[in-house]
Amino acid sequence: MGSRRVRRLVVGEQVFLWWVGHRHGADGSGCTEILSVRRLGEGGRLVIGFTEGPGRLVPDAVGVVGGAVVNLHQPGVVRALLDAVGACGWGEEELHVDGWTLLAAVQG
Repeated sequence: MGSRRVRRLVVGEQVFLWWVGHRHGADGSGCTEILSVRRLGEGGRLVIGFTEGPGRLVPDAVGVVGGAVVNLHQPGVVRALLDAVGACGWGEEELHVDGWTLLAAVQG
């Protein structure tokens, strides 16, 4: 995913670290934007992926679906995605979630 800018997000008493990255399939196709979030001082990680497909574009950390644009670099978007998943829902493990299933919560 190359270099990443790690940012902080405070939600109540909890501090989260988050970053956005970009991945390609093994053959160089199939772009996916990845939002990774973890609680400060804990080992678990939430990985929200947005993989391109018909009607789904992932240019420069922005998910585009049905004409609506979601900027994954905005703290408010990250907070909305955390709320949609449930900020306490992944514990010490790594949880992978299809980000496209969460867009209604972010856009609403």
